[in-house]
Amino acid sequence: MKNKPSIENNFNIFSCLTTKKNTFYLSIDSTVRQALEKMDFHRYSVIPLLSKKGEYLTTISEGDLLRFLKNNAGFDIKKAEDTYVVDIEKYRPYRSIKNDASLEEIIELIINQNFIPVVDDRNIFIGIIKRSSIIKFLSTNI
Repeated sequence: MKNKPSIENNFNIFSCLTTKKNTFYLSIDSTVRQALEKMDFHRYSVIPLLSKKGEYLTTISEGDLLRFLKNNAGFDIKKAEDTYVVDIEKYRPYRSIKNDASLEEIIELIINQNFIPVVDDRNIFIGIIKRSSIIKFLSTNI
């Protein structure tokens, strides 16, 4: 009886990657108001935050923005125009992975994150892996 190749051997991170070009993200010079408007328009609840060089820094969530508005701005949207997203507290930032991460590492993270930011060896953001992409890969290969 032939041994079946392992799922790990069939895995290619780039086949599950949504590239930076096809991903919405914010830069550190985005304001809270801009983040709220873009999240509303694109219907995202969590977005990667990048440096001006394109390095992955963290994620920002709707909850982070709402907590800021409630606790620091008295729900005043005008104050949100003067505050940069990089300056607000992040409650549960998403961990990133390198582009050579194993399937096991990805599964460990994707359990608790809707997506995983993917970076190269210089920490430059190259895209995301969505939970749905991993589920599709696993369903095809199990």
